Amino acid sequence: MSPGSLAGMLALVVAVQTVEPRACSPPPAPGTPSPVPASPATEVFSTADGVRFVVETVAASLEVPWSMAFAPDGRLFVTERPGRVRILDLAALRSDLALTLDDVFTQSEAGLLGIALDPEFAQSRLVYLYYSARLPAGGRVNRVVRYREVGSTLGEAVVLLDDIPAGPIHDGGRMRFGPDGLLYITTGDASSSGLAQDLGSLAGKILRLGRDGSTPRTNPFGSPVYSYGHRNPQGLDWHPATGDLWASEHGNIGNDEVNLIDAGANFGWPQIQGSQSMAGMRTPVASYSPAIAPSGASFHRGQRFTRFANNLFVATLRGTHLLRLTIDPASPRRVAAEERLLDGTFGRLRDVVTGPDGLLYIATNNRDGRGSPSATDDRILRLVPAP
Repeated sequence: MSPGSLAGMLALVVAVQTVEPRACSPPPAPGTPSPVPASPATEVFSTADGVRFVVETVAASLEVPWSMAFAPDGRLFVTERPGRVRILDLAALRSDLALTLDDVFTQSEAGLLGIALDPEFAQSRLVYLYYSARLPAGGRVNRVVRYREVGSTLGEAVVLLDDIPAGPIHDGGRMRFGPDGLLYITTGDASSSGLAQDLGSLAGKILRLGRDGSTPRTNPFGSPVYSYGHRNPQGLDWHPATGDLWASEHGNIGNDEVNLIDAGANFGWPQIQGSQSMAGMRTPVASYSPAIAPSGASFHRGQRFTRFANNLFVATLRGTHLLRLTIDPASPRRVAAEERLLDGTFGRLRDVVTGPDGLLYIATNNRDGRGSPSATDDRILRLVPAP
């Protein structure tokens, strides 16, 4: 693995971006600078309950940005599926190439996927990655590897969890640290649906590890497995008020899900999915057909959008919208209302996070082989209250 540093390879923008038409000719290769918009946009978006916002582009010309994580100092760490980690300093308009993986397996949905920063990152400088790796003797696995940031590069790689089944599709890959200080990891069934019900397999699960890769004593099965029966979970976050863990998941031919995760719970795949039910298996809080392909998820925190408080936002790929779920305050394990924002405006949306500034940041994925990229894709977008 060969970390390097490269400043200025991305077009970093702080002006409001107009909605661009899809390019009629082939777009420029990703990684080449894109021009700064000459003038601010005039379009203001509104929600059903009257929240008005505009959308800014803060980074452009990325290649399939898969996951985002903010450092305490405001820098944004971004994975690109082909195997790169970039660190974006949005205030200084600077981009550093922190790591390029030399053993990444990148067929179809596989590649460098999740990223999480240590809860004590300001002191430890530890960064956790989830990626699909080629094996020297052939084959592939998904693994969790810990790095240390030194001078805007990542080094000192330590494999914390290996031999997670991998495939061209259904690799899971989202990682988040929970309120308990433990690392939660989603894994897909790697196109072998039976593995999701096999407690001896790490596929089709939500896993939980200590910061050093150890298995917490409170895990329900004495292994990294926290919950099982998942097809391809893609988003994780905790309700700020209740501490409940919510997850988004890709279904089969529709039947996409938003689930409430409890330790030891079985979410049914492949026996059930969507609104189907079976004794001993969980049904989702919400399900969607036709497919919307829900990906990264984030509860809103902060004071910039007070009406978004404790709302769950889910980036959707096939749906090409930002799904807003309002959680019932009287019954906080129930969705009271939902709304589709930015529907079709920016194409495929892969991840959404709440920044330290209380604003929502979204990664597009129009260069993932299934979208129609514009000249400036892929981008990091920011939702800002309208003046």
